[in-house]
Amino acid sequence: MDEASVVTAGAVKLVHHLNELEPARRRVCLAIGFFDGVHLGHQQIIRQTTADARQHEASALIVTFDRHPNTVVAPDRAPPLIYPLTQKLQVIESLGVDVTLLIHFDKAFSERPGEEFVRALAHDAGQIRSICVGSNFVFGHKRSGNVELLRKLGAELNFAVHGLAAVALDGKAVSSTRIRQAITSGDLDAASQMLGRAYFLAGKVVAGDQLGRQLGFPTANVEVTGLVLPPTGVYAAHVKTPRGSCRAVVNIGSRPTVHSSKPQLRVEAHLLDFTGDLYDQTLELVFVDKLRDEKKFPSLAELREQIARDIARARLSF
Repeated sequence: MDEASVVTAGAVKLVHHLNELEPARRRVCLAIGFFDGVHLGHQQIIRQTTADARQHEASALIVTFDRHPNTVVAPDRAPPLIYPLTQKLQVIESLGVDVTLLIHFDKAFSERPGEEFVRALAHDAGQIRSICVGSNFVFGHKRSGNVELLRKLGAELNFAVHGLAAVALDGKAVSSTRIRQAITSGDLDAASQMLGRAYFLAGKVVAGDQLGRQLGFPTANVEVTGLVLPPTGVYAAHVKTPRGSCRAVVNIGSRPTVHSSKPQLRVEAHLLDFTGDLYDQTLELVFVDKLRDEKKFPSLAELREQIARDIARARLSF
């Protein structure tokens, strides 16, 4: 299923147009942003929005987008994402919001001026009591919208505006870009600190070539296209499945021991002491320890022996 077609997010109402709101929800406090990772800075914005909503007896409404804007306006600068859309929505939900407005970001939407976007929100929402964004937030065609524009419109349309400064950690601003850098460099503890939760890599299980099964160690192949990844190598990890959490050995790499004319970067998880079918299920991988770097072995037999050693070492990591 295309993630843009997601229509529910647990108990929190997910809408694609504000006319889907019930009349009782037509007084709202908004937070606007892409919110990749829903990190500490994003959480501050959402907390302010929920506090405003309680004060004004309004609904806390999060406005976000189904894809990174750069995938449309500057594809060569579109970053790999920290979370798939479904996981982002679930984390937003966990922060106590009432409604999430998921906007389909396409070329037509990218060409809307910032002022037109805000006026449309104000018209369709019924009554906006506040809007909360990051202090450097820009939006609209040619980045025509910013906090200054929001304050100008707020004075006219009678809503408060919060432009919150970035949260700092170790003297530097927490940002999705900084978290991506931490993940790609293998500093997953730093990524977790900035996220305010353990970093996890999430994706659906897709069909593989059954090599792991042939070696005696079946693996779940996790779809991670478009996501930022830790460095290649073998890891001990906890894996959250629809049936609960279990331990695993995870390989991130292109499997150099296996000859291929088109090597592909893969994420494969061998779940310890697990039996069952996980195809089309979403897994969340929380990395515990890096066991070793990726390595090419002279034969599949030696690879099999190394996997057995990896599993034994992983059991000691938990």
